[in-house]
Amino acid sequence: MRRRLKALIAFAALATTMVTAQAKEAGYRHYRLGKLTMPTPDPVSGGLLLMGGGDRNRDAMQWFFAKAGHGHIVILRASQEGQIGEEFFRELGGIESAETFVFTNRAAATDPKILASLKRADGIFIAGGDQARYVRFWKGTPVAELLDAHVAAGKPIAGTSAGLAMLGEKLYGAMDDGSITSPAALAAPFGPANTIEGDFLHLALLKGIVTDTHFKERDRLGRLFAFIAKAQAGRPADQPAMLGLGVDESAALAVEPDGSSHIYATAPDGGVWLVDGSSLRGLDPKGPLNVARIKVTGIGANSVLHLPQGTVDRPLFERIYSAQGGKVAQPPRWSLAIHGGAGVIERATLSPEKEKAYRAGLDSALRAGGAVLNKGGTSLDAVEAAVRVLEDNPLFNAGRGAVFTAEGRNELDAAIMDGATLKAGAVAGVTRTRHPVDLARAVMDKSRHVMLAGPGADRFSVEQGLEQVDPAYFKTDERWQQLLAWRKKQAAAVDRTHLFGTVGAVALDQQGNLAAATSTGGMTGKRWGRVGDSPIIGAGTYAKNGQCAVSATGSGEYFIRESAARQLCDRVAWHGQTLADAAQSTIDAVGAIGGDGGLIAMGVDGVPTFAINDLGMYRGRISAGTTPQTAMFADEAMSN
Repeated sequence: MRRRLKALIAFAALATTMVTAQAKEAGYRHYRLGKLTMPTPDPVSGGLLLMGGGDRNRDAMQWFFAKAGHGHIVILRASQEGQIGEEFFRELGGIESAETFVFTNRAAATDPKILASLKRADGIFIAGGDQARYVRFWKGTPVAELLDAHVAAGKPIAGTSAGLAMLGEKLYGAMDDGSITSPAALAAPFGPANTIEGDFLHLALLKGIVTDTHFKERDRLGRLFAFIAKAQAGRPADQPAMLGLGVDESAALAVEPDGSSHIYATAPDGGVWLVDGSSLRGLDPKGPLNVARIKVTGIGANSVLHLPQGTVDRPLFERIYSAQGGKVAQPPRWSLAIHGGAGVIERATLSPEKEKAYRAGLDSALRAGGAVLNKGGTSLDAVEAAVRVLEDNPLFNAGRGAVFTAEGRNELDAAIMDGATLKAGAVAGVTRTRHPVDLARAVMDKSRHVMLAGPGADRFSVEQGLEQVDPAYFKTDERWQQLLAWRKKQAAAVDRTHLFGTVGAVALDQQGNLAAATSTGGMTGKRWGRVGDSPIIGAGTYAKNGQCAVSATGSGEYFIRESAARQLCDRVAWHGQTLADAAQSTIDAVGAIGGDGGLIAMGVDGVPTFAINDLGMYRGRISAGTTPQTAMFADEAMSN
């Protein structure tokens, strides 16, 4: 029996060699196993098998063979020999024939023998190798037309490695005779080395999609970002953003005719990465790829991907990545930072009970704003929610617990700004609105103005149905005693721990939008309707998408003179400073003209920064998947 099997194998090898010799002059090598004349045993149905380039998953291949009716498979490649046919026919089995064509030039794409085999194929498998050869040999030829026709006729096609990379509407052609790496692609996404090809294949289920393979194993996320960016340059605005599909070596994505797709994997962590190209269009074609937030969805064994729309049931993960300065990072899905004022905050002057109360107040505000963001809420709603909590806490100089004017009144200021639209609202000198930040939001949303002050702002608040309180609501005995001490000594305040108690918040939401809000009672003993920096857009409060969000606290007159909040964002946008350096430079500029205090800022990467030129600032931070962190003293650090 063994002799007979060896003889059959030898005969098959001889037959293959004979066919190869006949085909050489036509620009290809030809290998054949099985009988091409046998009928296809089972019905043929459409489907795509997208393989990441590693070891072939037996279940995935059997799925593909079943889609081909267990009939006749044609294998196309542009390198190596016919071993893959041996694997399909002898090792995997269950098909009538495996016919392999290895292209050596473009002329073969018009050879009648190849075209006839493609026309009668039940399934076509495109092997790995060099996709540049596929582009050079097949683009604009009958082979490309027949591949499109094969899929359009409801027959399955599969590709692995390079054979997958060229199936999308656009593809990285590797036309420079090399394979671009993620760092090189990120450094020059629109450069000549990122060779993006189009008008090659036109598979309906991969319309608007760019594919890549050997994905996590070769760290290809960055280059897929670059592929998508260049592939959709100039794409009409009325067309949806392109998507990227990165397939791991240990994974294969089986796509049904209706577009529903699932994973076959040879390793537990094998999967597919879906990149949303919405933030990768309309970019500056010069310099490195700089995108603050790119959504990536993981597709695992229990997920279902729907193509070509790119929706995912039961995703393995949903992550946000950024590409900045040629590097990929993973910022938090959302992030929030707050402050409760700056001033002389020393450990020796603060009782353990008071310190605990301050930290609890900051913690509550962080949790309130974080809850909004965690549910997918906007950064604007989150900063408002956080500030409202601080306005209700008498420990802080905002809302209930605000300091008194020289005349013994509580006059409240607040501002809020939306970084997505640059809309802003502010109020100054209000006396009856429980939450001044809500009134600032109403000015932004419900009026055509930016700032309202005094009695007019109070009237507007009533008209908008906001919660009104008796002015006595804001009074606390501690603040009243501070006023009495001020009247006696005519000092800024007796207790400098409470000199600056302004509160504020900055946030980045899951959509990548920034916002800032600030609220204050001002300074003890202020006169003549004094207004500080808090409600002045660009001084104490500012937010702009793509740059930063800022809320400041301190001696407001100096923050106004320096346009501190806007200055910080301009340092990031115009001078290329990091957020931390810009914050420190800005607070240094305030200090240089005599001002003291602090500020908080949030960048596009969701990492907040805190800058202080005083002895302390009540502050805190929270982001997706973390618990609140708080700090008070100048030398107190919060972990990243």
